[in-house]
Amino acid sequence: MPRAPSTGSCLIRGPSIARRSTQTLWTEAGRDLAHDTRYTGEESLTIFVDKRKLSRGSEGSDSSTNSSSVTLETLHQLAASYFIDRDSTLRRLHHIQIASTAIKVTETRTGPLGCSNYDNLDSVSSVLVQSPENKIQLQGLQVLLPDYLQERFVQAALSYIACNSEGEFICKDNDCWCQCSPRFPECNCPSMDIQAMEENLLRITETWKAYNSDFEESDEFKFFMKRLPMNYFLNTSTIMHLWTMDSNFQRRYEQLENSMKQLFLKAQKIVHKLFSLSKRCQKQPLISLPRQRTSTYWLTRIQSFLYCNENGLLGSFSEETHSCACPNDQVACTAALPCTVGDAWACLACAPDNRTRCGACNVGFMLSQGLCKPEVAESTDHYIGFETDLQDLEMKYLLQKTDRRIEVHAIFISNDMRLNSWFDPSWRKRMLLTLKSNKYKSSLVHMILGLSLQICLTKNSTLEPVLAVYVNPFGGSHSESWFMPVSESSFPDWERTKLDLPLQCYNWSLTLGNKWKTFFETVHIYLRSRIKSNGPNGNESIYYEPLEFIDPSRNLGYMKINNIQVFGYSMHFDPEAIRDLILQLDYPYTQGSQDSALLQLLEIRDRVNKLSPPGQRRLDLFSCLLRHRLKLSTSEVVRIQSALQAFNAKLPNTVDYDTTKLCS
Repeated sequence: MPRAPSTGSCLIRGPSIARRSTQTLWTEAGRDLAHDTRYTGEESLTIFVDKRKLSRGSEGSDSSTNSSSVTLETLHQLAASYFIDRDSTLRRLHHIQIASTAIKVTETRTGPLGCSNYDNLDSVSSVLVQSPENKIQLQGLQVLLPDYLQERFVQAALSYIACNSEGEFICKDNDCWCQCSPRFPECNCPSMDIQAMEENLLRITETWKAYNSDFEESDEFKFFMKRLPMNYFLNTSTIMHLWTMDSNFQRRYEQLENSMKQLFLKAQKIVHKLFSLSKRCQKQPLISLPRQRTSTYWLTRIQSFLYCNENGLLGSFSEETHSCACPNDQVACTAALPCTVGDAWACLACAPDNRTRCGACNVGFMLSQGLCKPEVAESTDHYIGFETDLQDLEMKYLLQKTDRRIEVHAIFISNDMRLNSWFDPSWRKRMLLTLKSNKYKSSLVHMILGLSLQICLTKNSTLEPVLAVYVNPFGGSHSESWFMPVSESSFPDWERTKLDLPLQCYNWSLTLGNKWKTFFETVHIYLRSRIKSNGPNGNESIYYEPLEFIDPSRNLGYMKINNIQVFGYSMHFDPEAIRDLILQLDYPYTQGSQDSALLQLLEIRDRVNKLSPPGQRRLDLFSCLLRHRLKLSTSEVVRIQSALQAFNAKLPNTVDYDTTKLCS
């Protein structure tokens, strides 16, 4: 029996009766009711009739006594009633087929919606026959339709069923949809089904939260937390090692993983259905699937329970910055972090009386104020400190947050303006803003890591601030400061961030970090202003100096500086100990102490000069340290530098370097 092609066309075949007077049984002579090349599929009912057996059965038997007797007219009526009551019709035809060998019934359904969809084909009968009167006219109705109306007939029927008369049913490229009419723009969008699936996703999210909460509250999780050592810091690698050693905790986590996978697969199926249903909706649904928490999440979560769980608040621990992010900034959640045990700089063991401090160091390192430091570097650390344990990521985070823990106290000095006061920046070519560290604390030297200024402008201001920064490392006059080459070569540039204030306020920040950090005692900021205007092309900005006071009308706008901060840290400095080293150059205390003093001074000189700003030649910051922090005369500084240079030339495999003079 031929079938309609599965793609490219849709054949709806009505009930037909095949009959031959020859001996050949089960042949088909069906008739197409309609043919539409835009649809795909087939629906047909074919009754094969052996006319000779049918006639013999009718002539030789009485219909009242032989249930197998049937006439050709009866078969025509049953075939015609197929679209009226398919189930009853097929049941009766099958009974006749069983009782008589004269007929064979074949029903064929293939294709997408509208082309042999079971439910919708039942609805076709209600479209064609809506009243008992129409049932009488149904037989032969489709046969009576001319060919040019058959396509419209099928299209109208499918549009009524599949689109609820709200649009035209269209199939193309193995996909079927409704071309909505203007009155029903959302005819392709089953809102009730979509809403039900969205509610299912919400329930899955709640179940996801419940699974994770049950895992945290399980006995296996609690017992694992109790067994964790508290006398030294646990990084994620150490916690993972202890995790693999606990079989009960592992099994409980695997149970959580399996539950999450099943939940995620269920959510995926719903999402695929949701996308399929809503692909032609005007408004797409908002889909948010919970992501499975990996072992890395739980390792960090365990660290948070250990180190960020004070004052009844649970924060989030970051191993990179070695700090906690608390849910409420006003209440600290950070517990006292124990020391880190490991190799090299890490401690061999924490102090028994205070777990936050180191008690013993590894080979090659020595204990100093609860920290492990290299034994070689320790030779100069009690004279002047150089390093901090701040890493680049931690430093950048603290600078972005303008954290006061790395703010160096500095006094603001300016004869030109006051903080938090509006001023006209165009009345002077430049204004000096000075941040001076506390010079009376002679036991400290300061390291600068970054600057921050909060600058506000009036609305529609034509003026733009221009900042030039000079750094004085250890004191002295302005001429003994070096210029900071902002945005030149690889040196960092200013970062401007718009603040959430009613005014046009920006936070200007300059981050030096470990790479460009250096000594400072005074920071001079020269503030100039320039006028911003559109360029000749209209899409670029040009800047030029403000006009003189004779034409102030074109210099629009006022400026205000709310605060200026310098970020960094202070280090230990012992001027008397360094003077004692210098005295040993002329008056050695013991045999060989002069060479020892020269070696230590050389190390101090090289480490100080290494922190000079970028340039072709290093600045002689060591001479500035001797002049302004030790108060030595110029002749004494020259004598010490000469002695160091001569001693350095005698050492094997040493390379001296040239420096640029900064301090007089």
